[in-house]
Amino acid sequence: MRTAFFVDGYNLYYGLLRGSPYKWLDLSALLGSILRVQEPSASLESVHYYTAPVIAKLATRGQASNDAQHRYIRALEARGVHVTLGAHRLDRGFAPRYIKGQKPSRLDQVAIWELEEKETDVNLALGMYRAACRSSLTGVSQIVLVSGDTDLTPALSAIKQDFPGIELGVILPHRQDRGGVVRNPPGSLKACSDWMRTYISDAELAACQFPGKIPLPKKPAIVKPGHW
Repeated sequence: MRTAFFVDGYNLYYGLLRGSPYKWLDLSALLGSILRVQEPSASLESVHYYTAPVIAKLATRGQASNDAQHRYIRALEARGVHVTLGAHRLDRGFAPRYIKGQKPSRLDQVAIWELEEKETDVNLALGMYRAACRSSLTGVSQIVLVSGDTDLTPALSAIKQDFPGIELGVILPHRQDRGGVVRNPPGSLKACSDWMRTYISDAELAACQFPGKIPLPKKPAIVKPGHW
């Protein structure tokens, strides 16, 4: 069973990697390992990663955060991962003022900065659907989404209806809470998938890290960011 993975980079980072020592994650190794457990006869055909560039002026570490992301994307590409970049939109917006004990009012609003990731969900949804369309040529018979974002439910539903022969899996990029507690999975994603993995363990993340330095032919090696 040839399997194509589609990874929501934003959801992966904030759901699993932020604040952890496992950001230098070898996605191909991790997903291949999970796939072997889920279905030993399956093979990893491709990994597709979708994200948007960090805006340095809004990042905790400024330009260092942007540089770290750039190194990570290069590391993924060196391992054969297909990376698709969207964009961030930063604009002035308005939101109801917070006053403790009172309901929000649209008549009392304050100016805020609105940061929105653009194109990632659309690109990811199109990528999965196009993979399904090409399955007769590529031999892909399983598509796995790595995200907990329910906005991607319509894409899974469309593939399930239009390509009933394709197996659909979902891996939620969630870590186990202390005591082994796992958050309840989104019902809409579960309803559209043939199987779902609800967490990724720290042990799995630790076992699937890139080396500190990744050599490249005819190019400088990719070095793990110091603050990662």
